Amino acid sequence: MRTKLCETLGIEFPIFAFTHCRDVVAAVSQAGGFGVLGAVGFTADQLEVECKWIDEHVGDKPYGVDIVIPGKYEGMGEMDPAKLEQNLKDMIPEQHRAFAAKVLEDHDVPEIPADEPKRGELLGWTEATASPQVEVALKHEKVRLIANALGTPPKEVIDHVHESGRLVAALCGRANQALKHKQAGVDIIIAQGGEGGGHTGDIGSMVLWPEVIDAVAPTPVLAAGGIGNGRQIAAALAMGAEGVWTGSIWLTVEEAEASPEQMESYITATSRDTIRSRSWTGKPCRMLKNEWTEAWESDETPDPLGMPLQGMLVSDAMTRVHRYPKAAQKVAFNPVGQIVGAMNEKIAVRDLIYTLVEEYVDSVERLESLNAEA
Repeated sequence: MRTKLCETLGIEFPIFAFTHCRDVVAAVSQAGGFGVLGAVGFTADQLEVECKWIDEHVGDKPYGVDIVIPGKYEGMGEMDPAKLEQNLKDMIPEQHRAFAAKVLEDHDVPEIPADEPKRGELLGWTEATASPQVEVALKHEKVRLIANALGTPPKEVIDHVHESGRLVAALCGRANQALKHKQAGVDIIIAQGGEGGGHTGDIGSMVLWPEVIDAVAPTPVLAAGGIGNGRQIAAALAMGAEGVWTGSIWLTVEEAEASPEQMESYITATSRDTIRSRSWTGKPCRMLKNEWTEAWESDETPDPLGMPLQGMLVSDAMTRVHRYPKAAQKVAFNPVGQIVGAMNEKIAVRDLIYTLVEEYVDSVERLESLNAEA
């Protein structure tokens, strides 16, 4: 399974694991994969704390940081960065705020105590807010990769990362997007099929992967979207991918920080229980469908706002469903891909990595046996 990208990054297996949990990042890298910390929910100061902790627990292994600078977002390039958050707040209609609050009220989700400080509504959804995250990440020597989850990173970000001696990756859901990444100087293209969790396009992985691999060759491509076993890894590498980018399967590992209620929601879900919805972030994001996603789909309710406005709008809701998971599961934000139907038990990160590798080896041996018989 060792590809050129493994040699470049100094890892044993080309298994990249996107997660918002620092424990999972460290465990994946320690087990021979490459952990990637999703930074969008952290302030720059909080990200510093997370990276410092990973540095102390990952040994001499590398890891990455994933940011979100969308190719397009509301207010892009039009506002003074110093006034960006307030100006964006002013763009959110009051009827949207009232509707979001009512959905939680109707489901008896408690409010956050009035005397508790509230987090900022605008985190890493714009270049102005994500750039400080990049600065933090590049202070940490073991961070070897900066990935952008939505769109081609700005030229100044790419140049800055390259000047530091690190690599840049970016996700895409179409071949033309992959070509824009390559032309901008992105080092690794992540082709994510619509089956994946979080922000996705609508093209299936089996169609998308070879399209992107052929379009950007020889730039290395990571296959993403619905990957949860070694057979799928074998298929991705057989198509020419240099590795796989995985996310959903790390939501139910023993090291994950999910609440018992959220964990149960994932473990009991089937592959038909997800939906692509704009109801949490403003861009299509695959998650478990529930009464929150249904509420925003109705013709009689407000349409979701564009990014980052929708994410700012639901910031309070996000805090409340995380604080009160037992009360909030019917309206919770549970991003996950269609592979959730196979995520039926908790398993340690190291055991999952080794299971993926063993399944990959079995698949390759089966193919070799077929060739031998021929």
